Amino acid sequence: MDQRTQFIADYLRESLSTTDLCALYGVSRKTGYKWIDRYLRHGPTGLDERSCKPRASPNQTDQEIVTAILEIRRRHPSWGAKKLLVLLHKGHPRWDLPGRSTVCDILSRHGLVPKQRQRRRIGHPGKPTSTILAPNDLWCADYKGQFKTGNGLYCYPLTVTDGYSRYLLSCQALDSTAVAGAKPVFTRLFKEYGLPTRIRTDNGVPFATTTLARLSALSAWWVRLGVMPELIEPGKPQQNGRHERMHRTLKDETTRPAAGSLSAQQRKFNHFRDEFNNERPHEALDQQTPASQYQPSLREMPNKIPPLEYPDRFEVRYVSANGGIRWNRDWVNVSSVCIGEYVGFEEIDDGIWNVYFGPLKLGRFDERHMRIEDQYGKLKRRNL
Repeated sequence: MDQRTQFIADYLRESLSTTDLCALYGVSRKTGYKWIDRYLRHGPTGLDERSCKPRASPNQTDQEIVTAILEIRRRHPSWGAKKLLVLLHKGHPRWDLPGRSTVCDILSRHGLVPKQRQRRRIGHPGKPTSTILAPNDLWCADYKGQFKTGNGLYCYPLTVTDGYSRYLLSCQALDSTAVAGAKPVFTRLFKEYGLPTRIRTDNGVPFATTTLARLSALSAWWVRLGVMPELIEPGKPQQNGRHERMHRTLKDETTRPAAGSLSAQQRKFNHFRDEFNNERPHEALDQQTPASQYQPSLREMPNKIPPLEYPDRFEVRYVSANGGIRWNRDWVNVSSVCIGEYVGFEEIDDGIWNVYFGPLKLGRFDERHMRIEDQYGKLKRRNL
């Protein structure tokens, strides 16, 4: 706009010809004459950009059809475009009706399409990149595929191994994947072998959920103990490959055939675990046994779980029974997994806060919109 104004000012001075003036400003003579004509006709307002919208659209839906569509929709507010077109065709068989997508656009323009509730999208941090340098740096946990025992009941084997030594810490036959069955197994392991630094799992129950940071009741308990959960990417079991390779041997030697009951299957698991750890040479350990390479952790499980602590610069909020916090008299949803716990807010910009559950980053809080977003899901949408 400034260049157009300057162009007209130079034209009115008559210091240059129109041809030279157009060459100076790098425009064609046709464009130069267009702006001169608009200025002479309409004054300075003639230099404004004009809409490119056509005066008429030959493909526009007739107003009579639009009115009929809206009338039927108001009589049947739950009907979609396909049903509306069927009913409209019955009443007016000679009309040239628009397509389904056009009817959807008409309904949307007139506010007859209810807005869907925007749900929180949970992303993923990506492929695990942590290194394993010593025993208890990383434990791997998973459920080997469920199968039926001889009495017709399902068995869900919960397996836990040490990533460094391949030591099979536990293979427990459970009747489900609920937290109530898994938590006692990990309690026993933590008391017997100490606390690891991280535990790598897949994204299934009970290790992960669809809440912020995919935190579950079980992984939240790990965080409070000082054990960080680590997730593989969905659909990529090879990222927990050493554990999956153990599952293959476990399946071949203990489930073909399966035992007659859950207790009998547990005895087979116990025999396999003893042989796997103490007798069977392991290829990745230079034909040494896992028991010869493993030693318990020096971090003992505390009798009482200490409260979560945050730096002084953090704003700390209590998560109430409804899964939310109070922020400037407003309610902000966090996660039902964090009920009864404290979460920390670290301000990184004006009105933008990082949200932490202990050392685990849950997401990012936008104070202007009063909403906590999953950081990985937001980045993923932006990249798309």
